Amino acid sequence: MKAATVHELKDELQQLSPKQLVELCLRLSKFKKENKELLTYLLFEAHDLPAYIHNVKEQMDEAFTALNKTQVFLAKKTIRKALRIANKHIRFTGSKIAEVELLIHFCTLLKDCGINLSRTPVMLNLYQGQLKKVQAALKGLHEEEAYDYKRIVDKLKM
Repeated sequence: MKAATVHELKDELQQLSPKQLVELCLRLSKFKKENKELLTYLLFEAHDLPAYIHNVKEQMDEAFTALNKTQVFLAKKTIRKALRIANKHIRFTGSKIAEVELLIHFCTLLKDCGINLSRTPVMLNLYQGQLKKVQAALKGLHEEEAYDYKRIVDKLKM
């Protein structure tokens, strides 16, 4: 089965009654945890973006506190898990400010976690890749907002 385009879905959804839309949303939320998380964000948390960003940062902090520094392989898995958390919530918000703040927080945690990034090329590449994403997202922000974040990013560069 081929999936319909977004335009086709939009046209079809506009023809449905509100009751049918509610039923479709509830049915959609039953299939994937991520769908349910997105609906939760849109319905309950989208109105307060700073609080949402703070909660995501706390989740990332928790992931980094569970970091096993003695075995690099396990540390990489935990670091990637924290990055997946950040990326998922960045997609939910669709906000450049949220993207910049969460990725800067991730880079700060990674730099301060106690792992020598220069000794592990995979982690160094991951770190530098996230800094590039931050710099790309900064281009989409207003100059005044971007200036403060650029100063933080400059401190994170190795």
